Amino acid sequence: MKAIAPSSSQHPGLLSALRTTRIQMAALQALSLALNEFPLRDRFLEAVDTIAANTGRLVVTGMGKSGIVARKIAATMRSTGTPSLFLHPSEASHGDLGMIGREDIVFALSWSGETTELGDIIAYCRRFGIRLIVATAFAESTAGRAADLCLTLPQVREACPNELAPTSSTTVQVVLGDALAVALIERRGFTRSDFLAFHPGGRLGARLATAAQLMAKGDDIPVVKVGASLIEATIEMSRKRCGCTAVVDEGGRLLGVFTDGDLRRAVSGDHMHADIRDHMTLKPITVGPEILASDALRILNEKAVSVLFVVSGEKLVGLIHLHDILRAGVA
Repeated sequence: MKAIAPSSSQHPGLLSALRTTRIQMAALQALSLALNEFPLRDRFLEAVDTIAANTGRLVVTGMGKSGIVARKIAATMRSTGTPSLFLHPSEASHGDLGMIGREDIVFALSWSGETTELGDIIAYCRRFGIRLIVATAFAESTAGRAADLCLTLPQVREACPNELAPTSSTTVQVVLGDALAVALIERRGFTRSDFLAFHPGGRLGARLATAAQLMAKGDDIPVVKVGASLIEATIEMSRKRCGCTAVVDEGGRLLGVFTDGDLRRAVSGDHMHADIRDHMTLKPITVGPEILASDALRILNEKAVSVLFVVSGEKLVGLIHLHDILRAGVA
């Protein structure tokens, strides 16, 4: 007789996944509660103050799975305005202790607090008076007692059925690191413009680019002076291939825009030497040079246009076309 496969809702793999997520959610709930109570609440705030006031770097270290989390924390800190690096404990014992400066802070992750490989780093910190922050679930452990500041994490159940493989514990460590990084972002007033300085590449860098970085400038802007004729505006529009031309006064202030649509309406009954002022569209859509490319794309979509004029005060300084944004990788 053919065996009946279990329904998807009863599949062992799905049941395991659901059990894992429930256990890890419970671990994060325990961390949230601990962060709102003494001693972790007070120690966490002290750690934020200490790192924010530091003139050196944050040296993050850990062994095994805690080391992988430490690498992630160091990377997050670096990208959000906190100079940071990862130091491997084994390499530290073979010359890399020299990476730690006198003004640095060492942030060590060890769930048990008894990670043997951290011994030389701890001893080095004690010898040279380097501040040591330790995140551990056991405050009375060797690392916990050696720390200048111990962040005591809740002792949570691992999702592993044998309760051995680091699962919930590493999740708690990752979220603690993120909580520190976000608190430091807000403490320093780290902005999206600051973020761009550390993320110039890829799609994220493109979305954080400003109109000033992508816009056409100078002679690349299609523009005619007020008083120009329809034929002059048409030639300028055709030469620059943007589907429109700006109309400015003698001081460079943007007065209007003459588009392909305006041209089609004009040639139906007017002479091509008519004054552009009688046919231009007043109050074109404008943005400032500091607007983000992602926001410019949103405006283009909302207004159903392909061009935005970039102005500083009332003066025309650039033109940003939908194609410029798409070529930069913003989508």
